[in-house]
This record gives sequence, C-alpha cells and structure tokens, in this order.
Amino acid sequence: MEVPDLRQHATLKLPTLPKTLEAVISQEKFEKSRAYSLDKSHFYFVHEFVTILIDSAILFFGILPWFWKKSGTFLPLLGLIEENEILHTLSFLAGAMIWSQITDLPFSLYSTFVIEARHGFNKITPILLFLIIFSYVWQQTIWLFFKDLIKGICLAIVLGPPIVSAIIVIVQSGGPYLAIYLWAFMFVLSLVIAPLFNKFTPMRELRLKIERLAFSLKFPLKKLFVVNGSTRSSYSNIFVLSEG
Repeated sequence: MEVPDLRQHATLKLPTLPKTLEAVISQEKFEKSRAYSLDKSHFYFVHEFVTILIDSAILFFGILPWFWKKSGTFLPLLGLIEENEILHTLSFLAGAMIWSQITDLPFSLYSTFVIEARHGFNKITPILLFLIIFSYVWQQTIWLFFKDLIKGICLAIVLGPPIVSAIIVIVQSGGPYLAIYLWAFMFVLSLVIAPLFNKFTPMRELRLKIERLAFSLKFPLKKLFVVNGSTRSSYSNIFVLSEG
C-alpha cells in the first residue's frame, strides 16, 4: 500500500472523463472502466490491510524463526540431514507455501468470482456455477480456477526443489555477478513455465500499430503473442516479450 496507490484511488473517484480521452472512449465505457477499477482498488486496500495485519503478527510473535527451526527438525523424521541448507530451505518454503495458499485462497476466490463476474470479465453466472459444481460443465469457472491452482502446486512440488537448489547455489557462488546470474536464470525459467499455463500464438491483428507505438516510445519490443486468457477472463490476452 503506497502513496501512488492512494493517488490512483483518488483519481478513480473523479467522474469526469479526461479531455485527452474524449475522442478515444465514450462516457459509458469510461464509467464502466472506472467502476471496475474502483472495485479492484477497494479490494486491493482490504487485501493489503489484512496482509499487513497477518505479517505484523508473524513478525511480532517471532513465527518465522520458530518455523525455521521446526522445519529443520522435520527433516530427520524423513531420514534427511537437518544441517543441509538446501533441504532445510525446501522444508521451510514448503510450509510457507501451504500457509500462503490457505490465507490467500478466500481473496483469490472473491476477486475472480465476485468482482470479475460483477463487471462481466469472468464468464460465470450463479446458474452456471451451480451446474459446474453438480455436473460436468467445464468452462472458465471454478474448474479452471482450481485447475490453475492445482497445476501451480504440482509445479511447485516438482520444479520447486531443483529451482530453489539452483538459486541457493547461485547465491553461494555468484560472487559480484550474482544479480546478473539470478536475472538470467529467472528470465529463462519464465519462458519455460509460462507455456505450461497458457497457449501462445503469434499476434497478427494490431501487430503493426503496437510495433509503431513501441518504436515511438523506444520500447525494446521483440515479440507479441496472443494468450488464450479469454478462457479465464475477458481481458489481459496479450503477452509482450522485450529486453531491458
């Protein structure tokens, strides 16, 4: 929760369409966009407030060092060495991931199936929700939400250990080029993981206009893809690859 967020929230409350946008967007679309952005902004502040409370309690009661010790004592039960830094870190992160999924799930559900649906971005209705839960109507809905969630957890279980191990090794031996090595590692990793969640196809429509805009702004645009995000939502369907 930062000053720019508060300034943006205050700006969203202004009901007047900026003059610079009068020739670009209608008043009706502006009102819809403003209402959606305000809802998201309100939700963001509530989410951040609850997160701050939880994090403050964790720090005040010393839960992190306590859990670090507990995660180490768990290793001998599996026949593993407690003093191994990589294994100890993996045990700690596994517990942290479980805690994060539990505490963040209500907010994710509310954002996806209340706010998004209220403004027509999430393709679900109360009737469809009933059909999804009690039948086999698999469209963007709770199924895709939990499918992504489960896929993310499985990826964390399968890919997490080697990735975390690699990061620890890079930190231990990276020396003065540590930041560069970590950036390169995470960049390559993102290119590998992203296709597991979405299908990327080269953009055709609007490609030239976007490229001209990027060139005018000196933005190092390299590739443009269309993402099948419409199966989950009605926006955010463009993937941009650049340098810098």
